[in-house]
Amino acid sequence: MAEETTAKTGNSALSHFWREVQGSNNWENLVEPLHPLLRKEIIRYGEFVAACYKAFDLDPTSKRYLHCKYGKSRMLNEVGMEDCGYTVTKYIYATPDINIPMQNEASRGHWIGYVAVSSDESAVKRLGRRDLLIAFRGTVTNHEWVTNLMSSLTPARLDPNNPNPDVKVESGFLSLYTSDETKSKFGLESCREQLLSEVSRLLNKHKVEDLSITLAGHSMGSALALLLAYDIAELGLNKTDHETVPITAFSFGGPRVGNPSFKQRCEELGVKVMRIVNVNDPITKLPGMFLNENFRVLGGRYELPWISCSCYAHVGVELVMDFFNVQNPSCVHDLETYISLLKCPTKTLHTRKEGFDNLLNRARELIFSARSLKSICL
Repeated sequence: MAEETTAKTGNSALSHFWREVQGSNNWENLVEPLHPLLRKEIIRYGEFVAACYKAFDLDPTSKRYLHCKYGKSRMLNEVGMEDCGYTVTKYIYATPDINIPMQNEASRGHWIGYVAVSSDESAVKRLGRRDLLIAFRGTVTNHEWVTNLMSSLTPARLDPNNPNPDVKVESGFLSLYTSDETKSKFGLESCREQLLSEVSRLLNKHKVEDLSITLAGHSMGSALALLLAYDIAELGLNKTDHETVPITAFSFGGPRVGNPSFKQRCEELGVKVMRIVNVNDPITKLPGMFLNENFRVLGGRYELPWISCSCYAHVGVELVMDFFNVQNPSCVHDLETYISLLKCPTKTLHTRKEGFDNLLNRARELIFSARSLKSICL
């Protein structure tokens, strides 16, 4: 069956196959082996995320410190993506709810990513729809690192009409997503308010067209991407007069975001998540290295429902990579390494849904048996 599907779609143009590539069938028969169109799309969205890092100003002496180096109209051009066919419509800022004094910082709001839309008509034709893209960078600042360490679950309660207390997410990520500076005269709206407003505007503007909502992020940015995907779907913002706009998140080296009830709710809402993961990347094991979706079933036999609300669970389908370099240990989480190895068709990749792997044993291997890790980083 897999061979038939691959043969049938191998020569298909993306314009006729985009719903499957966006996960309409949970990428069934597209990952083993990895379908060439899916590979290209994963790489393409990864490069949109990499653009965040290239454009982020980390020079403390710069007037744009912790903001984007460039204006919206030329950002993609400046990072070498002038032919991508997308236009940036809004920059997104996030405000960690952490009080840490930092030098040369007038506001705690940091540039975290951007919203873009496929605007070039030739690109729209090639994609088969108009794509609304939201890209997020990963952790860079001290505020964000502290936020990442706030490892406790709290009810999401993003929909005031359905405040399901069982759906819980990591408190640090939720704080970064929902905190604002509106108490100050020129303070920022929350990351959430900025995003929902712009997504709603674009959906309304293009409501008579075939649309997709694609979110892409690396590390902490993956968590924000998943929170936004869930938020849009829970609020029903992706429902137009003639269709439900598909929502897909491409996560690169992302951590867990919520508990099993959060995972279940994302699935019920039709949120599709493709997680690109290096088995040697410690960030993908957190939070919940021990209290996770595998711990719920003790020894593969005994269900422990009482911890369902207090443990973490990954969402979606994994595309698993395996790379490590003793001379450069940081490569295990580096986005550029993820992308460069995805561009090599000979590299071994496989997929799995969370719950089938023994994550605890893999974590032990990572911590205690570094010699067993295969070195394939260049």
